Amino acid sequence: MTGPAEFAYTLDIPTRWKDNDVYGHVNNVVYYSFFDTVINTFLIAEGGLDIHTGAVIGLCVESHCRYDAPLAFPGTVRAGLAVDRIGVSHVRYAVSLFDAGGADGAGPPLAAEGWFVHVFVDRTSRRPAPLPDGIRAAVERLAR
Repeated sequence: MTGPAEFAYTLDIPTRWKDNDVYGHVNNVVYYSFFDTVINTFLIAEGGLDIHTGAVIGLCVESHCRYDAPLAFPGTVRAGLAVDRIGVSHVRYAVSLFDAGGADGAGPPLAAEGWFVHVFVDRTSRRPAPLPDGIRAAVERLAR
């Protein structure tokens, strides 16, 4: 995806002082935290995911990130979220991260893009469970 406007859901995430590493940019592991943040913010707000007491929870079983440009503190990351695949108990998300402070008229520059796969499981047994209706409806709105 070339810009945040191509995503049905975006979230601005501020970088934190501790995100920078000794090289002066956001460390690569933090990008996965940004992925997790945009996905779970969406699922809680739009899909009704109850992370504390819900019978079904999502577990990450696969993720990938390609780094295109550095991010740094202080700054704001604009995370774009789409859905590439919906199964009975899994969702594969597409996530792109943009430097929201680096816009030069052409839109924020792409910093990273990747994917993230959730398998939804029964909270107790950890066995795969069908997507709850609210979550299914929410992720279907992001399907591309």
